[in-house]
Amino acid sequence: MSEISRRSFIKMSAALGAAGSIVPLGSALGKTGSEKMMKDNPIAISTWKHGVPANDAAWKVLSSGGSALDAVEQGVRVPEGDPEVTSVGYGGYPDEDCRVTLDACIMGPDGTTGSVAFVEGYKHPISIARKVMEETDHDMIVGEGAEEFARKHGFKKVDLLTEKARSGWLKWKAKMSDDDDWLPRKENHDTIGMLALDAKGQLAGACTTSGLAFKIHGRVGDSPIIGAGMYVDNEVGAVAATGRGEAVIRVCGSFLVVELMRQGMSPQEACREALERIVEKHGGKTDFQVGFVALSRGGEHGAMSLVKGFEYALAVDGRNELFKAEYIIE
Repeated sequence: MSEISRRSFIKMSAALGAAGSIVPLGSALGKTGSEKMMKDNPIAISTWKHGVPANDAAWKVLSSGGSALDAVEQGVRVPEGDPEVTSVGYGGYPDEDCRVTLDACIMGPDGTTGSVAFVEGYKHPISIARKVMEETDHDMIVGEGAEEFARKHGFKKVDLLTEKARSGWLKWKAKMSDDDDWLPRKENHDTIGMLALDAKGQLAGACTTSGLAFKIHGRVGDSPIIGAGMYVDNEVGAVAATGRGEAVIRVCGSFLVVELMRQGMSPQEACREALERIVEKHGGKTDFQVGFVALSRGGEHGAMSLVKGFEYALAVDGRNELFKAEYIIE
């Protein structure tokens, strides 16, 4: 066991109920990583409370025999289009110049990927990323190039800055103090990452975000980077990350969790080990949040974060519920 592991205090919180169109899960399924599901039993797992409506949309695809790839795209489009979600898509908080820029990536069971970053004026970057995956031989397109690509493929340009987001920016700009120059952690890092296992035993993942609130114009975090914000290996499992993107990038977080699963760790064990690596990489500093969700090819799930507060939504067997994740640092 590593030194970080010996110092870590592991705490498990009780499951939280969540409203949604799907009946809540039984308590046994809420025990992270404790249940292995059959490969023909679809599963969707996603980050944060907006993962609940995202899972509802994904479940409609999965329960009708649809693909995991379609499920994750349709799932994350829900928070992307919700103006009340201030960390994703339409309604996301702007950068320091009061410009909303979006990042997203998607990955299918065959290993194909699509990603866009630093995109302005388009509400659903996940669908643009899928077009990159399916219509080009590229993996990532950014900035004006991604916007022109979206325009050519029929995506409609929209104003992404809501009054709520504009008000938040004005408050930040007016005060610029140690207390007010950033929004609280929970509002700053609520990226939506989603993983799905379909009835055919195929895995897919998606990740989409408006990034760090009031970031430097041009900053891109982990979310659109395959292997950092999200990664899928159809023979092993899939992982998505949320939280401080720079910390995730520095350990290739999602790829690391999948590789640890390949070596025999459970999804929960692999998430813990990756988080411990992040703490080690930062010299024990833990004044930021990182969380992972993981899903194995056999249907076992895991979810864990550095500090208290991370929640994830799990949909399986026709039920969908929000849970508090374990965390490693008290």
